[in-house]
Order: sequence, then C-alpha cells, then structure tokens
Amino acid sequence: MNAPYDYRGLWLKAKVFLNHAMDSDQELARLERAFWASAALELLAKSALARISPLLIAIPSEDGANLLIAGGAMVGDARFKSISAATVFGRCHKAFKPFNEREANRIAQNRNEYLHGCAPGFLEIPAEAWWAKYWAQAAILVEHIDSDLEDLVGPDRVEAVERYLALNARNIEERVESLLEHAQQRVSLRESSNPPAWIIREFERVADLTIAVGYETEEICPVCHQVGSLEGSEVSEYNIKFEQVGEDDFDEWVDLTVYAEHFSCKNCRLVLGDYELIDSAGLPTTFGAIGDLADFPGEEYGND
Repeated sequence: MNAPYDYRGLWLKAKVFLNHAMDSDQELARLERAFWASAALELLAKSALARISPLLIAIPSEDGANLLIAGGAMVGDARFKSISAATVFGRCHKAFKPFNEREANRIAQNRNEYLHGCAPGFLEIPAEAWWAKYWAQAAILVEHIDSDLEDLVGPDRVEAVERYLALNARNIEERVESLLEHAQQRVSLRESSNPPAWIIREFERVADLTIAVGYETEEICPVCHQVGSLEGSEVSEYNIKFEQVGEDDFDEWVDLTVYAEHFSCKNCRLVLGDYELIDSAGLPTTFGAIGDLADFPGEEYGND
C-alpha cells in the first residue's frame, strides 16, 4: 500500500479522478465532471511537490510527527496530514513556472462552492473556456511529474486535451492583442489633432500603474516604445558577490534573477498583469536586480 504522501500514489489517484471526469460512457453532468477534474488538479499539484520532497505537502505540527512521517523517520499508526489546496497551489506557483496560482485557486473555490455552498459553482465561464484554463495548469504539473498527457488520460483522449491547450493559447494571444491594440488606440487618439474628451481626461490624470511588489527594472514598451516598468517579487536564483576595494574593505551585493509578473507603461497606459501575458507580448519573463544581503543566506566572509 502506498504511503499517503507518495507522489506515485497521488498521480494514480489523479488519473482515476480525471478519467472519471472525461468518461464519455457515463452520463455525468457538466458540474460533476468539473468537480472530479478539480479534485484531480489538487492531487496532481501535490504529486508534483511530493516528487521533490514529501515534506513540501506535510502540515508542520508542534511535535514534528507529521514532518517525521513525510521524511520517512517515523512509522506506525500516526496519521499524515497534508497542506491545503491554496498552499499547494502557492508552492507550485513558485516552483513550477508558469503555473498560475490564481487560476488554480479559482478552480478550487468553484469546487468548494459546489460541494459546500448553495450555489452550483463552475458556471462562471463556458465549459470550453473552463477546460482550456484547466488544462493549461494541469499540463504544467504533468511535465514536472516527468510524465505526459497520454499517460494521464490515455491515447484516446490526448487529442481533446491538446485542443483545449491550443484554445487557451489562442485566448491568451487574443487578450494580449486586445490590450496592445487598446493601448495603441489611446496613444493615437492623444496625438491626433482633435483628441476626444475622455482621452484628454485619461492623460491628465496622474497614473501610477506599478504595483510595488519588490523588484523593478526598466523595459521598453511593445506599444509606444517608451520606457515602462517590469516588476516581480519571486527570485529564481541569486549569487552573492564580493569585490575588494581596499586592503580590508569589500563591497558586497547580491545579483538576482527575478520572475516578471507585471508590466506597465505610463505613456500609453498598457498593463500586462501576469507572467503569461508578459511572455505572449514578447517581453522578458525574467530580469536582473540587486538584492539585500540580509535577505539571502550565504557563506560568512572574513571570519577565518
């Protein structure tokens, strides 16, 4: 019998749930299909984390028993408890770019509403769009479990999944195209000989479109080619640097690589609010920054 934190067991359970959701031989209602699929998404996310380490899905307890169980240092009748879906998706967001924590949490919230609330859930968007968003997240997790979609859903259903993935890609491209076009329209109207009143009001207003999430760099706007702001909070890697500037004097700093999560341009008012939109617009998905030494552990220097 598999341990409750075994990533293979979580993967197999996700397969069972997903195949139940996609089983054309059963007359499952749309809501029930979405319910089973959303449960499978959480299992896939736990499997991907547990494959790195079961500790990533264990709830810490005061006596440490839960972590000891996950680490394989304690056996017996103790019950293993795993973290919540929101925590699972938050950790996947950090570990498995471009996994979208917000989209995954929307799916989980709809599931909870369907199961525990009086509203039906899963009805906010059409079924085709819902499945497109769903598979965009699930496919990322499958890659990080080092498997493939055919193994997950079977050869007869891969084509349907790939169609949803293509639909999601088109949706993102169309959204980015719309955002870029609207920003270009604002610039063109402002520069016209007789700009409309709403454009005048728009550009008279002082607009700070940045979100101040931690790190920021300048980046050329894809619409107006003026300097915009690329921001992010999550560091993908860092390197502690030292430079001797005197006999007993050293400059110290941290070179960071940061994931981009927000772009804004005050000149044309373009805003791209997540990693996928930034990537689709052709902007860098990471950027360099300088970090505070106090925030990043490293070897102590000069204490020999």
